[in-house]
Amino acid sequence: MAISVVMPALEMAQETGKLLAWRKKEGDAVTKGEPLLEIETDKVVLEVEAPADGILAAVTSFEGAEVPVGQTIAWIVAPGEQPPASAPIAAPAARAITEAPRISPKAKRLAKELGVDFTSVRGTGPDGVITGEDVQRAAESAQPESAPALSTIARLMAERTTQSWTTTPHFFLVREINATGLVAARQQHGPGVTYTDLLIALVARGLAKHPKMNASWTGDAIRVNPDVNISIAIAVEDGVVGAVIPNVDASSLSDIAARRRDLTDRARAGRLHPPDITGATFTISNLGMFGIDAFSAIITPPQAAVLAVGRIADRVVPVDGQPGIRPMMTITLSSDHRVVDGAQAAAFLNDLAGALEAPQI
Repeated sequence: MAISVVMPALEMAQETGKLLAWRKKEGDAVTKGEPLLEIETDKVVLEVEAPADGILAAVTSFEGAEVPVGQTIAWIVAPGEQPPASAPIAAPAARAITEAPRISPKAKRLAKELGVDFTSVRGTGPDGVITGEDVQRAAESAQPESAPALSTIARLMAERTTQSWTTTPHFFLVREINATGLVAARQQHGPGVTYTDLLIALVARGLAKHPKMNASWTGDAIRVNPDVNISIAIAVEDGVVGAVIPNVDASSLSDIAARRRDLTDRARAGRLHPPDITGATFTISNLGMFGIDAFSAIITPPQAAVLAVGRIADRVVPVDGQPGIRPMMTITLSSDHRVVDGAQAAAFLNDLAGALEAPQI
């Protein structure tokens, strides 16, 4: 039985995905679970796995195509089996619409170096292939004052951030943390565990105790999520991606650290899979490693909150009525007022502060 390969829906309000590359070509044998193609969403480049064993057939979308969510872009068939009759008929038309401009490898490298969007360049080579000279001319004719085009990830991330900021009623709570205990805990667990790992584990415990902070706004009601799935904000080349560690409240610290390392490595290599960015119920954004003291983060709908974490730095603070130096850290909780009120968010932040100052982990 033929199995369709469709453009997956990975995020709320996602309408299309950009097909970056096929890992297999039409006629190749594929195995269920192996990487089949790469797509780009508003946040990240993702690998999509083959949904079944078989032969890749009737490919209708190609590199550079913006494909509507849910549209069939290929079929996987058994040896000797034919795809549905409608697929081969639709393939030539789809190819004509979605096939990316042809460009020589040299010209493609030059376009990247010069910041030229080659999809808008007219090719003068054989059969319309874009050459290095075409790219050079396009770069020279560009207006010096024109801003570089945003990538799909950066553009859509900007749109979603603006939408969240203008439609979600944010409020912010700030807390200073004496990080002496946190520093000791990290030293105790060794170099394989980071402050982010400790934060994930302790936040998960707090969310289990304060389920409203782990809830979601559905548009007209509040949904309390049964699982604690924490998204960690990871800086990538074109922006930030939220990679998700599911069921954190039931995970050991060593497991959290291992999964965080794996997600970070694959996010920066553009090798995340669809489940890696879906299902988050709470986000942690840590900019301490960049020397940032404090900041406020924007909520990712439909989540109810995001925790922004600044660096740990020595400061002069009162100790037993006398000035003393302690490692201090500022955390800022952004909350959706439709889901939680100030007292509920404050109770969560107060418990989290206590856990961070005396981590039992």
